[in-house]
Amino acid sequence: MSTTLQTALSGQVADAAAVAGLTIASSESALASSGAATTKFILALASDPSKTELLELSENLDLSRADLISDLQVYLAETAKRLRNPRPDVYVTLHGLPLTFGKFNWPFHSSTSGADTLLVHGEIKLEDGTDSVLHAKISASMTVTFAEIVPAPEQPFAEAFIYNAVRKTMDQGQLELVKSGNRQPVPVTTRYYSRWQKKFTFNDTSSEQRHNYLAAKAYWLSGVLGERKPVWLTDPRDAQYLNTTVDELKKTAEDLAADGLILLSADMEFATPTDALMGHKAEYDLEVQQALTFIKPSFNEDMRGGHTNM
Repeated sequence: MSTTLQTALSGQVADAAAVAGLTIASSESALASSGAATTKFILALASDPSKTELLELSENLDLSRADLISDLQVYLAETAKRLRNPRPDVYVTLHGLPLTFGKFNWPFHSSTSGADTLLVHGEIKLEDGTDSVLHAKISASMTVTFAEIVPAPEQPFAEAFIYNAVRKTMDQGQLELVKSGNRQPVPVTTRYYSRWQKKFTFNDTSSEQRHNYLAAKAYWLSGVLGERKPVWLTDPRDAQYLNTTVDELKKTAEDLAADGLILLSADMEFATPTDALMGHKAEYDLEVQQALTFIKPSFNEDMRGGHTNM
């Protein structure tokens, strides 16, 4: 890839990052799973350079398109806020599982099986404060037709819905956390996207579910994993996952504060758990165990022992 294209991409990313309050700590050329040339950027929070995020883009990505640069700016602005979390790589599921998302190899690459699909590989890991080894290797896929919805098959334009599709698949009991194993499929299909509303939809949630979700997020990300440091409760990525709005998340957070479960920051977007919320440790631990039981495949014990009617 030419130095000119590399320089152009780096300049575009640097300009967009600066607007979001981020800096480029470093960058290097790399190869994607397909063998295509990419550039890996380490983005750092300007106010706290110890907080970093990896951004990997195809070196031939042209960010001069107005729609791409606009979406990139939104992505980076959200990244900057997420980096203020004590654990920006951890997300919670509706069933109460705290999961680390990492090792995603962007951008998408074509399937080698001949199928008309694009793939991205990554990994999730149970992050409950116990150094658990339970994890799942992910192979998220979308059809070429579905890819037409996405501005570009690159990290800034797909990461949110891929992470939410992984969480949704976990909610459905179709992913298992294991000690070792092969990649598990996460198909991203049109059922997750409303062409009429032009938005992704994953879970229709009630106010009670959103209340419980944000409480669990504050408990795990701040209370258990984050040394009681503030966590962002109005993340648009969670709003998409819960099929709600950022304003509704803000209202839910205010209700949690009124219930004495969290302490809201001055901007009403970040919060820490109170002692009252942290007192529910037994319930949250039980919720994790129940969720792990739910996603574990069940077998007919008679057939396992060789006793069948066949």
